[in-house]
Amino acid sequence: MLNKIKSMLKSPSPTEAKPARSLELAACALLVEAAIMDGTFDEAELKVITSLLCERFSLSADDAAELIDDAKKVVEGSIEIYGFARTIKDSMDNAERVEIIEMLWQVVLADGHVDDYESNLIRRISGLIYVSDRESGDARKRVLENM
Repeated sequence: MLNKIKSMLKSPSPTEAKPARSLELAACALLVEAAIMDGTFDEAELKVITSLLCERFSLSADDAAELIDDAKKVVEGSIEIYGFARTIKDSMDNAERVEIIEMLWQVVLADGHVDDYESNLIRRISGLIYVSDRESGDARKRVLENM
């Protein structure tokens, strides 16, 4: 049992496993987390995530689908969001981090309803990536205006 714990501590985190895609995987994992936070991951949320990934990271639909599958596996095996948020915080400037929050709001609002758990998740992620409440609120307003 002690060896198993040691191996888990030595193994790379999910965002370190594939350095070339670590930022994309971290962003996608947070989007997937936002989508499943209310207990459902419906087709509208999947379409929004796919579209956001294709646009933000210049991915093909197939690459986005593969990334989403990878992110689902990572999210299922993870109990915390800090590692993903840290990757984003360390890799992006403030404007890009605000864009990630805006992407999260797009996913959360895809089903037309904001669950308390979803808004709490965005608040936590905002804090972890140093996006102010005001910037997050402005991002939400932009998403609502564009819907």
